Formats: sequence, C-alpha cells, structure tokens
Amino acid sequence: MMGKAKIVAPASITFDEAFRTRLRDLLVWRRDVRRFRRDPLPAGVVDGLIELACLAPSVGLSQPWRFVVVDDEAIRAAIRGNFAACNAQALAAQDSERAGLYARLKLAGLEEAPAHLAVFADRSTAQGHGLGRHTMPEMIEYSAVTAVHTVWLAARAQGIGVGWVSILDPTKVAELLRVPAEWKFIGYFCLGYPLLDDTVPELEQMGWEERRVPSSVTLKR
Repeated sequence: MMGKAKIVAPASITFDEAFRTRLRDLLVWRRDVRRFRRDPLPAGVVDGLIELACLAPSVGLSQPWRFVVVDDEAIRAAIRGNFAACNAQALAAQDSERAGLYARLKLAGLEEAPAHLAVFADRSTAQGHGLGRHTMPEMIEYSAVTAVHTVWLAARAQGIGVGWVSILDPTKVAELLRVPAEWKFIGYFCLGYPLLDDTVPELEQMGWEERRVPSSVTLKR
C-alpha cells in the first residue's frame, strides 16, 4: 500500500526592512473610500482580489467567506434605496448636536463606485469539522472579516479604494441577493479608484471622531 505523499515545506522567506516600511505605508494609506472615480476596473481585477482574499486565515481552515459580485443595476438600485432608508433612520436617531454633522457626512459611494461586492459568512459550512468553534461559534464571522481586510489591502496595493457600507438592513440585503439562509451578512463593499487620496480618515477630517493612540487601547498584565 502506498503511503501519503510527503509534504515538502518551501524555503522560508525573509522580508527586509524596505518591505516592512512599504507594508506600513500600505496600512497607513488603506482608507475607507467613499468618493470614487467612475472609471471601470480592469477585467478580472475583482476576481483576482477574491483569489487573494481566500488566502486569509480562518478558524479550522473552514474558509467560510462567501462573495457575491453585484453587477445587476436593478439590485444595485435596490441596495441604494435600502441605504437611503436606513441612513434616514440613523440621522433621526442622532442628538441635536450631532445631527447636522451627520447629515453632511458622505457615508457611501454606491452611486459612483464601478464595482460592488457583498461578503457573507457561511455558518453551516462543514469544512473545518467544527475545529475552534465549539466555544466560540462566532469565529466563523471573524474569519470572513479577515478575508475582507485582505481584500482591502490587496486592493489598495493596486491603487483601488474600498468603502465598507454598513448602513443597510442585513435581512433585506440577503433577500435582494438571494443567498442561502445560513449565510450571515458581513458587509457590502464599493470598489473603485479613489477620487482623492489621504492618510487621514474622512471622519476625522470632518470632526466626527479622532483616532486613538495605541497606548489608550492596550492593557498590560
């Protein structure tokens, strides 16, 4: 009887200081983009980003991420309508001090962005055989988010901006996209070339919030 094929580990890769500096630049320039040029992305770019996203870590090697590329204009129009309704509700929930500022924020690029991508987590997947999920089943969703971040960085490395649209009704989005009931909605993303580039988040520029320093979110025991 023949045994299993031997797995040969590749030679280790060393990343030098120049690479680490460029990696930090990539992280700094990764911004949530809401203002896009309308230029279409080259053919195959979104598929390439999804391929890279599938290299992300996942609990138990479950790879629970599921991607829906939204090209249909009728569905896009329905998504925009859902955003408008949800955004109006969010505006109404703001206190008097914040309402005016909230109304001036641009919170989505759904109209301008040439590419739309919805991401879900398949909570019913048998892949991974449940490893790492018995005490923390939410690791399935967390794993899908790692794929999102991978897309974000890979897109930025190609000069493409990504905007995460969270002001949506998850149930309505799932219905519009006709996905299985077991898929948990993670986020809806706009992709395209940024109209402007900046290292400072737009919400910080507008005075909505300030970035915290690392020491303020770190405990040492």
